[in-house]
Amino acid sequence: MMAMAKRSGGDEAPDPGARGGFGRYAGPATLILSSLADGAKHGYALTKDVEAFSGVRLAPGTLYEALSRLEGQGLIEALESQDRRRPYRLTAAGATALRAHLDDQRRVADVGLRRLASNWGTS
Repeated sequence: MMAMAKRSGGDEAPDPGARGGFGRYAGPATLILSSLADGAKHGYALTKDVEAFSGVRLAPGTLYEALSRLEGQGLIEALESQDRRRPYRLTAAGATALRAHLDDQRRVADVGLRRLASNWGTS
């Protein structure tokens, strides 16, 4: 389960530095890491792959900000470029963090689907 951090007032919030926690940047981080789990890609290829498997188009600013943050966290690394495009690949730490995050999301989805089924019927 995702680690929790205390907020002022005593309630708990996900700790973005914890195992699998990407904080408020979870959407772009999850999409980018999931794309890189299939192999190294440069920015445009990442954008196209993410759009193909998720239906989400990451704006260039969002993409490159997230790439910079993920690289700074050691979850991805830039590779040597043969041209002006800069490819990135998932690191072992990135794979571990992605797996933990997706496991957490699966648990949340399972709870939500069970509750919908029991209170709103199945469809």
